[in-house]
Amino acid sequence: MLSIGRGRPPLTGPRRLVRARRRANKRLLASVLCLLNTANALRPFSRSGYLTAPNFVTGLPTSELPSAVLALSAARTGWAASRGGFAGRAGMISAALTAASWAGLVVLDRRGRRAGEPLERALVEALGPGYHDRIELPKPPGPMPSRPPNTLSMFRVRREYVRQDGTICYGPHGAHNMLDVWRHRDLPPDARAPVLLQIPGGAWVTGGKEGQAYPLLSHLASRGWVCVSMNYRLSPRHPWPAQIVDVKRALAWIKANIANYGGDPEFVAVTGGSAGGHLAALAALTPGEPAYQPGFESADTGVAAAVPLYGRYDWVSREGLGRGQLMAFLERFVVQHKLDEAPELFTDASPLYRTRPDAPPMFVLHGRADSVIPVEEARKFVEKLRAVSGAPMVYAELPGAQHAFELFGSPRARHSARAVERFLNLVWTARPDSGCDPGRHAS
Repeated sequence: MLSIGRGRPPLTGPRRLVRARRRANKRLLASVLCLLNTANALRPFSRSGYLTAPNFVTGLPTSELPSAVLALSAARTGWAASRGGFAGRAGMISAALTAASWAGLVVLDRRGRRAGEPLERALVEALGPGYHDRIELPKPPGPMPSRPPNTLSMFRVRREYVRQDGTICYGPHGAHNMLDVWRHRDLPPDARAPVLLQIPGGAWVTGGKEGQAYPLLSHLASRGWVCVSMNYRLSPRHPWPAQIVDVKRALAWIKANIANYGGDPEFVAVTGGSAGGHLAALAALTPGEPAYQPGFESADTGVAAAVPLYGRYDWVSREGLGRGQLMAFLERFVVQHKLDEAPELFTDASPLYRTRPDAPPMFVLHGRADSVIPVEEARKFVEKLRAVSGAPMVYAELPGAQHAFELFGSPRARHSARAVERFLNLVWTARPDSGCDPGRHAS
């Protein structure tokens, strides 16, 4: 018997046409999904309910890295075109949807690259048009980096600034009480450099000192700051107020020990995003609070400035976008009490109800496209702050910015890091013991 080849028989005209149509339909579906993803990044479909999490997960990479998403889409489109993915009417519709998605990605990219404009406007509005001339810069400990870290270099930037002796236990709770000290390798031990504590986010139930705020930490460390990133105890295993107690404990450790790492214990600022933004704001507004300093009530936990990013500032109200879901989450997992049973726990934990005339200077940042914490919460908090405090209160809303917008080394994250640096350097310049001439250098 003659052997017959086992290869697939050549496609006849009708079969070839059917396969081409299937490819075109698959490409049409992919184009619809890509356009929906871009539209969600431009304006989240929902800011409350069950869509919040997927809106955030898909919207963040697209809003912060639109050029990478565009390049990937272009590569997929070229591959699909070479295989007949744009045949027939479905192919024409797919091409139109892809073009619309690319136009949206260009808008997102432009928003990110122009993020410096709203940040600068916010600084000028609160600090005055000549604030640059009043800034004294910390002395750089060594050569400045030739270029800012990008998204890929974020994976290795921690190794550049955290030495082996820079990971330290600051409290009695093991891995939950560890911190990293970020500093330039050439920073002198007696530099008395300004210090920034970074508090991670994660809804008070997850997160840690690694992987968050790397653009800001590396930017400041390269320019003469000492930065500290911390772990803290997490719910539900450790209910509130364990989280703020650990933040206070870390501040006490910094005040007592940071001089050994070249930092100035007399100038410590605090920042954080999401849950970290809430904790940063609360720490700034509750210096020396005995309830949050059990066993170390006499420790100095005051801060010179605070930079809360996209934080939760109200733990009481159930009115507004996503408020019902938030309160249910706090009651069940974080505080582990009902609001009606222990209202003081929720009120005392709300920076909105802790505003005070002697609050330190603050720079509050929030994204207008935040699908996790609506921007209205930040507006309300800043309005209350400005009504009672005499310190500078800077507020910036970033168009197109999602929750956690400074996670990657994106253009928006780099603009934000430079704006935060200018704000903190100005506060540092105005410290009582500066003895420096604010007009000698400009930011």
